[in-house]
Amino acid sequence: MNDKKFHRRSGPIHQITCSLQAPRNPNQCTLPCSLFKLSWPSKVDPELIDLSGGFVPMEMVLKEGVWSIGQLLQKKQNIRHPKTSRRNSPDTVPLSIQIPQSFEKIIVHTLSHNFRSATSVVQAPLRLPLKPDYVLLKIIYAGVNASDVNFSSGRYFSGNNIDIVSRLPFDAGFEAVGIIAAIGESVKHLKVGTPAAIMTFGSYAEFTLVASKHILPVARPDPEVVAMLTSGLTASIALQKAAQMESGKVVLVTAAAGGTGQFACSGTLLAKLAGNKVVATCGGKDKAKLLKDLGVDRVIDYKTENIKSFPKGVDIIYESVGGERFDLCLNALATYGRLVVIGMISQYQGEHGWKPRNYTGLCEKILAKSQTVAGFFLVQYAHLWQQHLDKLVHLYNSGNLKVAVDPKPFLGVHSVANAVDYLHSGKSVGKVVVCIDPTFSQKLAKL
Repeated sequence: MNDKKFHRRSGPIHQITCSLQAPRNPNQCTLPCSLFKLSWPSKVDPELIDLSGGFVPMEMVLKEGVWSIGQLLQKKQNIRHPKTSRRNSPDTVPLSIQIPQSFEKIIVHTLSHNFRSATSVVQAPLRLPLKPDYVLLKIIYAGVNASDVNFSSGRYFSGNNIDIVSRLPFDAGFEAVGIIAAIGESVKHLKVGTPAAIMTFGSYAEFTLVASKHILPVARPDPEVVAMLTSGLTASIALQKAAQMESGKVVLVTAAAGGTGQFACSGTLLAKLAGNKVVATCGGKDKAKLLKDLGVDRVIDYKTENIKSFPKGVDIIYESVGGERFDLCLNALATYGRLVVIGMISQYQGEHGWKPRNYTGLCEKILAKSQTVAGFFLVQYAHLWQQHLDKLVHLYNSGNLKVAVDPKPFLGVHSVANAVDYLHSGKSVGKVVVCIDPTFSQKLAKL
């Protein structure tokens, strides 16, 4: 089969199949295309149905994307399994885990965009034995996201305000890595002591109970792995699918020193790897230095410079700030350019929370230059999760991907509110991560 013709006709399938084949035959795919025509499950858990009317949390991605592909891979004996597949589960950690009678976690007790006011730390009982298909995960690191304030305001739930209030209290936190502390009797593909990642509600906790199909085994429960979850996958998939990135272009990334921006402009990943010139905006000398270390061609400190330095315009813009920054980006977009909106962090906080904003003249501007403004929400791309996560993990393990974790320490569950405030202060450089159990993480570092 002609490889180039196959790629043009079936690009995504080609990428998946070739990523699974033996490396000694890089141009020969041994798997039929029909193997990867996945169908979604006919049954969906009730909590997903409840959420489907509005913004859906990242939990859905893992539930209906990663798990479905992982199950498919296990059934096919002639497939070479990626490092992150369930069959190639990592070695267990040789450390004993004490299972307490209770643990600390963060709950949302009232709806507010002020995360600190909306949440509290509570002591929750740890009920054993586990449900047959559940796993008890001891959380070591949890990731902080700009959308934590949207979640604490109830924005990611469907229904009217009365319906959302009736859900209170609910657990907070989207993503974490840790160690499996216990498994239910029907869980056969996971072992106690296995490092694992999750993207489900309840990551701001010392322990969490998770359905086994939500567990994603990883090599080590490190903060860099946390950064590769929501942030890394958003950047990787958005630039490929929404931005339709090619080579020889100028790519602009806003808020580039943050959790997701760093992946979009990393000197060894995505835009640079595809042969593009990368321009990045940030605020402050420390962030500018980080971006230069990542390999960015041109760094714009918005505190001292604007985005008017490109008379011919920018071909692709990866935009996560919103507000006036969006206006500046749109004015800098070249003819035929594509602007991808992955967030609007500048609009998330304030007295009234995330308020809609009018963009006067938007239609006229994009019409005049045949431009495209595309939105990107990770949950709609669940079928690409495994492929892109494998790519990120491979690049990181091979030393070709730099992952920046903010150096400011946040220790324990009680520090989460401080971490959320810090992220929204604009001072963070890299992914903001909370070390939930500092003592255990120190033991892991010695292994």
